Amino acid sequence: MLWLARVSDKARAAAAGTIFDYIYPCPMDKGVMERWGITPEQFDFAVAKHATDQELLVWLRERATDESIQRANEWLLRERKENLDRQDAEEGVAVG
Repeated sequence: MLWLARVSDKARAAAAGTIFDYIYPCPMDKGVMERWGITPEQFDFAVAKHATDQELLVWLRERATDESIQRANEWLLRERKENLDRQDAEEGVAVG
């Protein structure tokens, strides 16, 4: 679940009012969630209910199939690679 750590951090920041200039849910968040088979509203509820990343992972694994997870990962790596590289560059991560 390549996007889970980022989207969960953004969802928690949005709920806490500390998201600043990040956008949640952004089109990439929505695209991944759609492929996982959940809505942003369902994810927000899960983030509010599950305090740890591990609990959130268990919740999502109960809903997303292996195939849907693979579809989301492939979508990110193939169709959104430029976005990922741009985000890495903006955040100071070496793009290779």
